[in-house]
Amino acid sequence: MMGKVYLVGAGPGDPDLLTVKALRLLRTADAVLYDDLVSREILNLVSPSAQIHNVGKRCGKKNIQQAEINFLMITLAESGQQVVRLKSGDPMIFGRAGEEIESLRHAGISYEIVPGVTSALGAAAVAEIPLTHRRMSSAVVFLTAHQASGREAAEWSRLASSGSTLVIYMPGRDYTSLSAKLRAAQLPGETPCAVISRASTSKQQAHRTTIAELPNAPHLDSPTLLVVGDVVRLANLREMTINEIPEFSSEASSLRAEEVIA
Repeated sequence: MMGKVYLVGAGPGDPDLLTVKALRLLRTADAVLYDDLVSREILNLVSPSAQIHNVGKRCGKKNIQQAEINFLMITLAESGQQVVRLKSGDPMIFGRAGEEIESLRHAGISYEIVPGVTSALGAAAVAEIPLTHRRMSSAVVFLTAHQASGREAAEWSRLASSGSTLVIYMPGRDYTSLSAKLRAAQLPGETPCAVISRASTSKQQAHRTTIAELPNAPHLDSPTLLVVGDVVRLANLREMTINEIPEFSSEASSLRAEEVIA
C-alpha cells in the first residue's frame, strides 16, 4: 500500500504554536524529515518509533541536496510509510514546498499541506510589531535576501514602494549591503527596523535600529528576520533581550506610539 507525505509547518519555534493537526501527525508518523531550524522541543514530540532524518540546509554546513530530499520522501512513501516533511514556519513561504510538491506529483505520491505560523508572524507577535496599521502601513511584503542561483536580486524599489512594511527572511550577515539596497530603493535612512532572532523561543533576541545604522547592528544568532517600516516604532521588546540605539529608547517609543494612536 502506498504511503503519504505531509508537508507540515512547525511554526517559529515554540511547540505551543504548533497546530493541533501538526502535533497529531508528529505523534503518528512513520518517518519525519526535518529542517535544521526546527526546534529540539518540537522534535521531542515525534513518536519514539518513527524514523527521524535531518535534511536541513544551512549556510556554512555540509548540505543535503534538494534532489536527495525529494528522493527520500518518495522512497519512504512508496514503501507504505506515512511521512512528515517538517519545515520551520509555514511550508509554503520560503520553504521550497513548491519544488517538493512538483516531485511528489511527478512520482504519483499522495500528499497534503499542513500550514504553520510563519516566522514573520511569530516574530511580529513576540515583538508586538503590528505588521499593518491603518495609519502607518496598509500592506506587508515578505521577501528573502537569498535568491536562487542565477537570479537577479529582488527588485527592492518595487517591493519597498507605497509604504509597505517589509519583512526580510534570511537577511544574512552583510548588513552594509542590505542597508545600501534599502537606501537605493528610496527608503529614508531614518526608517526604523528591527532584527529579531529565534522568535518565540527562550533564546529570542532583538535589536532595534534604523536603515542608516543597520551596518552597525550586532549579528544575532540564526534564524533571524529583519522588519522594516514605521510600524517598528510601536514595538514592545520588554520581554526580549534587547539592544537598541539611543533614539529608540523605551520612552521615545512610547511617545511615538501615543502620537500615532491619538
